[in-house]
Parts: sequence; C-alpha cells; structure tokens
Amino acid sequence: MRPDREDEFLQYVSSRKQRLHRVAYHLLGDRDRADDAVQDVLTVLYQRWNRMHDVANLDGYAHTMVVRECLRDRRRWLSRVHLWESPPDVPVVATDPDVEERMLLRAALRQLPERQRTVLVLRFLCDLPVLEVAALLGVAEGTVKAHTAKGLDALRRRLDTTTRSLA
Repeated sequence: MRPDREDEFLQYVSSRKQRLHRVAYHLLGDRDRADDAVQDVLTVLYQRWNRMHDVANLDGYAHTMVVRECLRDRRRWLSRVHLWESPPDVPVVATDPDVEERMLLRAALRQLPERQRTVLVLRFLCDLPVLEVAALLGVAEGTVKAHTAKGLDALRRRLDTTTRSLA
C-alpha cells in the first residue's frame, strides 16, 4: 500500500475504532471478543483499502462488517463454549453515578435473545433507521419493528424487576 493510502487508513481507524468497538461490545457482551471482532474487520478493511475509495458510505460499510463479524463470532462461540446459567460475581467499583445504571442496562440487554439485542443495539445505540437495520440483517422491516417492540418490552420488564429487587 502506498504511504499516503496507509496514512489515510490509520486516520480512518483512529477516528472510528472506538465506535466500532462499542457496537461490537454491545452485540457480544465481552470486551475481548469485541476487540477480536474489530481487529478481524480492520484487517480485512486494510487488505481492501485501495479499493475503498469507490465505496460511497465507508462508515456504513465498516459498520456492516463489524455487525456481521459479531453475528458470525457469536454463532461460532456458542457452538464451542458451555455457558453457565449466571455469570460469576465480580466486584464493581463505581466512580461515576451512572455506572450502576449502565451495568444494569448491559446485564438486562445480555439476557435478551440475540436478534432482539442486535436490533436494539443497531436501532438505539447506533441510531440506525428500521430500513437500514432490515437491510443489514437481511430481514423485513416488519421483523425489525417486531423485534424492537418485543425487545424493549422485555428490557423494561427486566429493568423493573431488577430495580424493584435492589430497592
């Protein structure tokens, strides 16, 4: 790759990596697996970088690559790993008053079925419209709307239950 194209790639990655990682983390629920997914995507993107100047929406292209890698990773990982019913207790040190809320939300989000969680992350964290989420996942718009409604309802129930048990 030419040095100017490589510099362009490095600038792109440094400005987008955190956002891509945040999406991967919310889809996978694990920082290390999110790191791996983003790294795999960036490796492929680097290999294709000379052809990327023709891509109209590079951010959308990279975002789609991350989502698909996460879905692929999740399928592979679940076929190899035995999951316990609940995660082990981990001490939490809260320095920010919103940390507890975010942790509760993430825990409730991880309890949702994969499709509902994926749709909610894409719709609300990534702020994608229904049409784009449907195209990204290869499903009908009505399916995205149904998963959104069911996912939000389940999330609300889980959060209500959790907050009541903490009070």
